[in-house]
Amino acid sequence: MSNKKWIINNAYPSVTDLRNKAKRKIPKFAFEYLDGGCNEDVNLIKNTTDIRAIELLPSYLSKHQGSTMQTELFGHTYDAPFGIAPVGLQGLMWPNTPEILAKAAFDHNIPFILSTVTTSSIERISEITEGKAWFQLYHPAENKLRDDIINRAAAAACPVLVILCDVPTFGFRPRDIRNGLAMPPKMSLSNILQILRKPEWAYKTLVHGQPNFETLKPYMPKNLDLKQLGKFMDQTFSGRLNEEKIKPIRDMWKGKLVLKGVATEMDVEKAIRLGLDGIIVSNHGGRQLDAGESTIKPLTRIAAKYGDQIKVMMDSGLRSGPDIARTMASGAAFTFLGRSFMYGVAALGSKGGDHTISLLKTELQQVMEQICCEEVADFPNHLNTL
Repeated sequence: MSNKKWIINNAYPSVTDLRNKAKRKIPKFAFEYLDGGCNEDVNLIKNTTDIRAIELLPSYLSKHQGSTMQTELFGHTYDAPFGIAPVGLQGLMWPNTPEILAKAAFDHNIPFILSTVTTSSIERISEITEGKAWFQLYHPAENKLRDDIINRAAAAACPVLVILCDVPTFGFRPRDIRNGLAMPPKMSLSNILQILRKPEWAYKTLVHGQPNFETLKPYMPKNLDLKQLGKFMDQTFSGRLNEEKIKPIRDMWKGKLVLKGVATEMDVEKAIRLGLDGIIVSNHGGRQLDAGESTIKPLTRIAAKYGDQIKVMMDSGLRSGPDIARTMASGAAFTFLGRSFMYGVAALGSKGGDHTISLLKTELQQVMEQICCEEVADFPNHLNTL
């Protein structure tokens, strides 16, 4: 258990406050990359709206011995039932973001998942977290590259490997296309003017250096321009997973293996058949399929049907402690948040990770005490099913 104190900056007592501050502090193209969904943002909005339609029932006259958020997952007892979801290009939003968040997660004893396509290496994040960070694999086109990255994650003592299944194609994101952040990206005059209007971000980025795909650096030709980088990413990665691609990963990986991006019962059954240890019900934060379900709907069905056979977790749409509580009450064994932590770092820099984790812990603890929920496993007993 962590002894880390919960320190909250009272000027930002909600994730909405952090989002508003982040919007003022970083260039528009970086904020819109973080904040936006795909197409018309239908599923982005629906994710949170549908979670917030869920109601909890308090037990005010029950005896209450106190509440604990401690949650056992894959043999480790975490201090809270939420972790930090993988986010690509984190250093674009604020320099050094993966390291800031990994350190905060380690200090607070919650899981941090590093993305293949973010801006710190597996080895650096493992060093910061003493081998406790999880790693998300974006599936390479070549088996040799896949095996090398997996071996690096194993050498870095990552306890959990997450494989991503919900990016068979790049999402169609109108903001990113307008801002030149599609593949291949370009730096427009508009983007340069946006940078000049955010002097702190510009200075910190200049000092830290241009963000790079640090985990992928050993495999990339040197001195790629942006157009060549886009071509490299297209050629190097094939996001489309199937059972035949997962089998050798299961054989090779000795730790816990989790499939992220699950949205249907059919895919859960395949994951169980393949011997996976967990799934994360997710729609990539509403960034891939605008015409799909919100995450809480399949989560509720999947947890009820398969929760005793495989660990069922969820991300996409959660923004607060009450959102975590609603999702746990709906059957999730664990939850992950991405944007909330990114807003925190974009708003508060190096203090953003600590602040956001402390805020979410405080909100969640208050909900548990309010409804007389003593343990995380008791949340489903407080779900309003009427």
